[in-house]
Amino acid sequence: MLVKPIWLVLENNVQNQMGHAAFGTFAALFSFTFIFTSFTDLGIYHYFTKQMAAVPTFMATHLPVVLPFKTLISLIFPFIMLLAGWAIGYQKEELYYLTLVGFIFTFTQFTQFLRGALQAYQFFNLDSVMSVLERFFLIFIIVVLLYLGITLESYVYARLASVLLAFGILCLLFRKKFGSFPAKWSWQQLIFLLKASFPFAIINLVNGINEKIDMVMLERLASSREAGIYAGAYRWVDAVMMYLWTVLPIFFAKFAAHQHQPLEQQKLLRFGQMVVSIPIIFVCVFVFFYGEKLFWQFSNSSATELSLMHLNLQILFANVCVHGFFAIYANILTASNWELAVSKLVALSIVVNVTLNFIFIPVYGSLAAAVDTLISAVLVSGGYLLYLRPKLNIPVPGDLIFKLLVSGLALGGIFYGLSFIFTIWWVNTILAGIAFLGVLFLTRVIRIVDLKANLFPKK
Repeated sequence: MLVKPIWLVLENNVQNQMGHAAFGTFAALFSFTFIFTSFTDLGIYHYFTKQMAAVPTFMATHLPVVLPFKTLISLIFPFIMLLAGWAIGYQKEELYYLTLVGFIFTFTQFTQFLRGALQAYQFFNLDSVMSVLERFFLIFIIVVLLYLGITLESYVYARLASVLLAFGILCLLFRKKFGSFPAKWSWQQLIFLLKASFPFAIINLVNGINEKIDMVMLERLASSREAGIYAGAYRWVDAVMMYLWTVLPIFFAKFAAHQHQPLEQQKLLRFGQMVVSIPIIFVCVFVFFYGEKLFWQFSNSSATELSLMHLNLQILFANVCVHGFFAIYANILTASNWELAVSKLVALSIVVNVTLNFIFIPVYGSLAAAVDTLISAVLVSGGYLLYLRPKLNIPVPGDLIFKLLVSGLALGGIFYGLSFIFTIWWVNTILAGIAFLGVLFLTRVIRIVDLKANLFPKK
């Protein structure tokens, strides 16, 4: 639980010491590689994960065929990235780092795949240790480098070293648990698996573009400094969005279990909207008033850079707020077998985002990327709402959305009023949180009867 917040603090220090330009270069290279991670296994990992949940023997049957193929394409992947980087104009030094980042992703993805085998054979405790081992090594190395003085080159080496250490330990444990790595070649079986996994590869590619294209375009169309400033703000977006990606899968399973029961899905949707939206609203309003407090570690940044990071943060958290309101609608649609409809909306938002980026990033830099992301999020969220009744026969809970909006505006008013009474930001935040809870009961967003019905259902 402590690994992620520790890493968040450390990465801020890394960027502060490296500088925005150097870190922006790394962020762009990392994002560019992330977009193409589906080529490291062509969707095999996600297909295996889904199948193992239904057929426990699936891994044992197909692993010997997949493992040699995955090894081959994983080792080729960094050189694919080298070619792709050359195609978009990266120079010699950048191509060198891009190749190393490609190897980082190769071993990260391979580690994830082998962890799937541990999960399949129910070595859950071992898998949980392996899930944080790489980050543990990285934290230790980065602490040393921060003391000695960190550079872009040493940071890339640190990332690669930590991944290799974790991968090496996993390989030793894998050999101990399962003996030699199984391997056989069957074209027929392999082609069957690749056809089945192909949709997952496409989904991963679309999601990768949707998540990371802004950083790449910023560095290419503006500057690495602009990309670094954007990365400094976006880091907090990633941290807060982890709440969504933790909660939404829980509701996904519940929506899927009731996909032929619209009334049950409607009840779950209202409760899920409340659970997802309320914390996000509070965090987003806090960022609007006190977002600059999140950049306390950037002692080497100028006042202009800090101001730009803060403005980026506010715009990006408007985007977070949109997701906090409407991501659950994508969740219910996907759980009800409307993945294609959701993918089309995401693809449309990518086209809009990329088009706007080409037009405005050269002029407005990181601010354009933040605004374009917000516009795309609003567009795709509107599509989710339009699909809800035609696809699922569930009405949009407009009354609840309105109450949440009113509660959010009231919270903003509370923060604003408290700023005239107290000058200590954390005191105002605590008082606003208490007051916000009262507002939620007054607006009947939270009702005791709903909490009892969802948390303590009758058997």
